[in-house]
Amino acid sequence: MSLPMGRAQREIFGETVTELANDDPRIVVLDADLGSSTKGDIFEKAHPERYLQMGIAEQNMLGVAAGIAMMGYIPYISTFVSFAVVRPLDQVRVLIAQTRANVKITGAYAGLFTGQAGKTHQIVDDVSIMRAMPNMVVLSPCDDTEAREVLRWSAAYDGPVYIRLMRDATQRLFEDGHAFRFGEAVTVREGRDVTLVSTGAQTSRVVEAADLLAADGIDAHVVHVPTIKPFPAAAIVEAAAKTGRVITIEEHSVIGGLGGAVAETLSELRPTRVQRIGLYDIFTESGTNADLLELYGLSAPKVAAQVGALLREG
Repeated sequence: MSLPMGRAQREIFGETVTELANDDPRIVVLDADLGSSTKGDIFEKAHPERYLQMGIAEQNMLGVAAGIAMMGYIPYISTFVSFAVVRPLDQVRVLIAQTRANVKITGAYAGLFTGQAGKTHQIVDDVSIMRAMPNMVVLSPCDDTEAREVLRWSAAYDGPVYIRLMRDATQRLFEDGHAFRFGEAVTVREGRDVTLVSTGAQTSRVVEAADLLAADGIDAHVVHVPTIKPFPAAAIVEAAAKTGRVITIEEHSVIGGLGGAVAETLSELRPTRVQRIGLYDIFTESGTNADLLELYGLSAPKVAAQVGALLREG
């Protein structure tokens, strides 16, 4: 099954937050001089009085966001993951997470797809960092449809939320009308031989990999996890029980990311063999999206080949 291409999640961010602000005067956007890249400039055109241009001063931006959240506003952060999570980490931890400030950290340019900006902009441990942060909700939508629903949900949630967004258009897994359910996993393919668990845009590639595996006689059960924290433990236990074998696949470090969350859950609740496909303790290289997926084994054919090899090993 070849999935159609959807729209870029960054465009959905600009449009959806703008639509939300049309009905809610509390919503503001704080930008770190990257609005044309994150599409925060869509909000700027519609609501210039609520678009706060903070310049290249991300630590200050996150501090200001915490402050205006305490005044009753709902701030959304418009910048890259590298500048929303890593550079201002102390502000995120002390001013937002510890105080449970109602700040929405919408990190664009997540994972490998950073427009060939180089390894300084490629952050593949953000989920590890944010899921370890007390009080922080961590969400990773797979396509434009789910990104829109996640953003709408976040506006109604009172507390800090981290949303991992992709730069470029990704394959569309869900049709219009798909309902995001906070804290739940989504079974996107039924199978009996092995359970494949993924998150974010990688899930669509895993679905295509499952079709390739089916051609080799391997029937994969595929689960998508949009809510990484709080983790949908019951759903993962149920999915593991279907096949007795779990392989996680993520466009992220395998240390502390989705694979870590699955392994932690199953080791405590249903001991199951878990193997992880992802980025192994490395700083990634710069390149085109297709080249990077091939290099790190995350394209659909490479995922299918790795899953098949793991199953043959026993």
